[in-house]
Amino acid sequence: MTYRSKVTWIFLLGFALDLVNMFVATIAYPDIARELQASVTQLAWIGNAYMLGLTVVIPLSVWLAALLGERRLIAASLLLFGVASVLVGQAASIEALIGWRLLQGLGGGLLIPVGQALAYRHFPPAERSQLTAKVMFVALLIPALSPALGGLVVDSVSWRWIFFANLPLALITLMLTLRWLEADTPSSTRPSVDLGAVLGQIRRPLLRVAMLVYLFIPGVFIGTSLVAILYLHGLGFTASHIGALMLPWALASGVAIALSKKLFNRCGPRPLLLAGMVLQSIGILLLIEPHPSVVVLAYTLMGLGGSLCSSTAQTLAFLDIPTERMGHASALWNINRQLSFCLGAALLSAVLATLDSFTATFAIAAALTLFPLIAVLCLDASKVSTLLHPASEPT
Repeated sequence: MTYRSKVTWIFLLGFALDLVNMFVATIAYPDIARELQASVTQLAWIGNAYMLGLTVVIPLSVWLAALLGERRLIAASLLLFGVASVLVGQAASIEALIGWRLLQGLGGGLLIPVGQALAYRHFPPAERSQLTAKVMFVALLIPALSPALGGLVVDSVSWRWIFFANLPLALITLMLTLRWLEADTPSSTRPSVDLGAVLGQIRRPLLRVAMLVYLFIPGVFIGTSLVAILYLHGLGFTASHIGALMLPWALASGVAIALSKKLFNRCGPRPLLLAGMVLQSIGILLLIEPHPSVVVLAYTLMGLGGSLCSSTAQTLAFLDIPTERMGHASALWNINRQLSFCLGAALLSAVLATLDSFTATFAIAAALTLFPLIAVLCLDASKVSTLLHPASEPT
């Protein structure tokens, strides 16, 4: 196995750990509420505390990597994550559980930006779409499978084992990190926390466009799916029917990720992003028609369009980042990623509460999906082509 394949595996395992903990806990909420006498607000903080820990620690990832070295930092993060998972699982009160979830987020928040920077650094620009495809397939499979598997664990054993089950995967990833990653030397001088260097990466036009796309496309889908659950439930759709709608979404997303990997170098990002925005926008508008077959088509188009945009944007974001700035760009990208998930749901929930109209909310969501249109049209296609095909440059 090549060294970059080992680096990729470690990053993907860390990414999977993080995603599992973002999506699997909700299935245990009823059991947690009953055993720990938790209110609805406290249950919401089980997820919020984890997301808060993730978001707070990301800006420090570059500084910590320079201080400790990337190998040591990833290993320490995995160890912290594993210990916190056990503490969450044995929590005797809802307050303790929320506190340990915050600690778990602090550990998980370093796995993605540091591992992502390390992995993308080992792929030249023309091959980064291959890595992005693997990242997006993990991002597709984990949210689709973890709630179902978590439900089996809760029904068969206990909600606590949802968190205890993190430990074996964290230990395996830790072992591989220590065995596979080359030891890197920490900075000889004491590094400073340079948030300006992280935020300064937004001046890069390709990264800026990619962040705008990710903020609006996946972010709007997260908000739309939340509103759609309320809408479809009110129309008489059962929970199992609504959950099953993620199957056509997942299949279409898989097709989109494969298309992005195949066509990114050939066509460039602009046509893929434009097609993705249009497809997701149409899919959202189709939700207004409550016929089951139309709703299935809506989720299919949202999966195809949304994943076409998100996978293309992820590759575009790191296309022209020099290796020495990959950590800064990765930190900024992941801050934007967390914001997209939070803001999309908050914004569309507020729109629904204000207008009290599902039709108007879906129309606004469809319009927001097209918000990055002008920025995408203004992409410097010649610069992208030069990065993807450097051999074709005139001498």
